[in-house]
Amino acid sequence: MLQGIITAVLMLLFLAGWVWAWNPRRQPDFDAAAKLPLEPDEENIR
Repeated sequence: MLQGIITAVLMLLFLAGWVWAWNPRRQPDFDAAAKLPLEPDEENIR
């Protein structure tokens, strides 16, 4: 019984994370994060 409850809770957490990540409102944040490695570091520019 307890294993079933734990499985259901973990499945709900996984689905909630999936919905959060694929929400269209998150797209600009993910696009900005994807470009971070390509931007130069400001402290190393001289």
